[in-house]
Amino acid sequence: MSVFFTSQGYDRGTSDKTLIIKRKEEDIILVQVYVDDIIFGSTNEELCETFLEIIKSEFEMSIMGELNYFLGLQVKQLKDGIFLNQAKYCKNLLRKFEMDKCKSISTPFSTS
Repeated sequence: MSVFFTSQGYDRGTSDKTLIIKRKEEDIILVQVYVDDIIFGSTNEELCETFLEIIKSEFEMSIMGELNYFLGLQVKQLKDGIFLNQAKYCKNLLRKFEMDKCKSISTPFSTS
């Protein structure tokens, strides 16, 4: 896969080799590959469309649509920005360790 991306003018990230980057003038597209999942985003819609065309021509894949959940992160995309939280992940952890019925408090220790 990395050979394919580099042949298409993409570069691999320096600290994270699963991050694929392509710059075109002032715009950038970032592609993150994790096992069999790929997420991508760009400052230019045309770069996303071109990326989809070339990757679908080379690999069998399905497009899941706008990113909502990835690796324990919930993603909410609004006009004001992109917001991330881990509420679902935390609730699942609490349920897994049977702590979802515990009495909650705002601060575990006395503030005085």
